[in-house]
Amino acid sequence: MTKYSNATERVPEAISPRQAAAGSDRRFLSGFAWGLLGVVAFSLTFPATRLAVADIDGAVIGLGRAVVAGLLAGALLLARGARVPPRHLWPRLVLVALGVVVGFPLFSSLALASVPAAHGAVITGLLPAATAIMAVARAGERPGPMFWLASAAGLAAVLAFAAVQGAGHPQPADVLILIAVLLGGAGYAEGGALARELGGPETICWALIVSLPVLAPVTAVLIVRDGGLSAGPAAWAGFAYVSVVSMFLGFFAWYRGLAAGGIARIGQLQLAQPVLTLLWSALFLGETVSGGTMLAAVAVLASAGLTQFARVRQH
Repeated sequence: MTKYSNATERVPEAISPRQAAAGSDRRFLSGFAWGLLGVVAFSLTFPATRLAVADIDGAVIGLGRAVVAGLLAGALLLARGARVPPRHLWPRLVLVALGVVVGFPLFSSLALASVPAAHGAVITGLLPAATAIMAVARAGERPGPMFWLASAAGLAAVLAFAAVQGAGHPQPADVLILIAVLLGGAGYAEGGALARELGGPETICWALIVSLPVLAPVTAVLIVRDGGLSAGPAAWAGFAYVSVVSMFLGFFAWYRGLAAGGIARIGQLQLAQPVLTLLWSALFLGETVSGGTMLAAVAVLASAGLTQFARVRQH
């Protein structure tokens, strides 16, 4: 299991600059691969949520999926004989929970009850910028000018994407998605930094455990209020995906990628998430993809690629 203490360790032998550079490159490539896997997992979240909200209340989905994931997390921690994290890390775990366990799932689920999955996905293209800003504030990362220029290009591409997709017209649900983006960015940045100490699986598992005593009774009340749960196979499949993959397994890869490759830098991979979500929305929900949308999508992917060549240093 991961060691949580900062006990004194043997000082390693000196390594050459070439060896250090090679090690850094390997860590980044590993972070890139794990981060990309996490983005692919998350890209199916909105289509799956859209399927679920057809029969299940958005608040039940947003909170209930964390309850299911929390039970899985508890089982995994028990099976691995995990030690309880030290007391000084618990406030940070609470921040992760507020961002990615409660905030982003709840507000995005409520929004997707009234807007298409593709619409919400375009707006969440702002997540990489939010994560980068939080990485500066919380994780001590200092991206260089090239990174911010590439990020600005990515933001412009997302806005162009929104215009082409028709999501440029503000709707009340957009406010909910923007709140979800801000909370998600904070949770991603804090979780990525914490994963360097706890490990990716332990970080999301303990964040889920922190929230479980509050979310379980609230979810139960919501279910009773709605007269129980009654949904079709597609809605249950969507709920199962957001509970097991989006809220649990996807974070194993995502936080490992952020910890290894850098929060600000790997976080920019999420610029590709709206593009992938659009693809899944077309395949599974029958939403239309135009030629202009695909051109804007290429611009989004190109800007994401540019950020991977930018230098980001630790403060």
